Amino acid sequence: MTTPRPARPSHRAAAVELATRDQVLGSLIEAAGPPTFRRPSETAFAALSRSILYQQLAGPAAAAIHGRLVAAMGDADDPAALLALSDEALRGVGLSRNKTLSLRDLATKVLDGTVDLDRRRLGRASDAEIVGHLSMVRGIGEWTAQMFLMFQLRRLDVWPTGDLGVRRGYGLAWRISPPTARELEPLGDAFRPYRSVAAWYCWRACELYAGAADSALTR
Repeated sequence: MTTPRPARPSHRAAAVELATRDQVLGSLIEAAGPPTFRRPSETAFAALSRSILYQQLAGPAAAAIHGRLVAAMGDADDPAALLALSDEALRGVGLSRNKTLSLRDLATKVLDGTVDLDRRRLGRASDAEIVGHLSMVRGIGEWTAQMFLMFQLRRLDVWPTGDLGVRRGYGLAWRISPPTARELEPLGDAFRPYRSVAAWYCWRACELYAGAADSALTR
């Protein structure tokens, strides 16, 4: 008889637990309120496509380009629909050559099975395996894969040390100089197995304590 998996705590329950462990984080949680990790509304392919498109672009500009791309595709969930568009059509919606190459590489690898986005398969894979798997795609690096883990797969223990906002927010909350990625890595150990939630509050610290603009990651 198969033993059922224990229920995974919610993000809110994880925040309550973290607040009891660390006074600084507890104060930040009280100031920011419950975490908002919205349920994903896109397929894995659509979410990764949008992540590639949004890289190094301001939010409004990226949103406009993404809207035109989805309209041109007709079906944002279908990699074949993306491959059917000509380079001229993709330039017409506002995509650079690099983003065109990256999106085509993602669509091709999904269709030929090199990148398997089946939810059950992803559910069985470790975080490290998924990061390595997705990083085979041009334009997808560790950060993009980590955001996919946090917001698409809702993994609770991701610690994106390469994210400037997380490092800056940690420094603001704990009133230290922003740690480097190497310095931040062990600082997350106190928040296991809920480092994703701690990272979310580091982003919120940038908004609350330094007047940073609201981020799509926290809304």
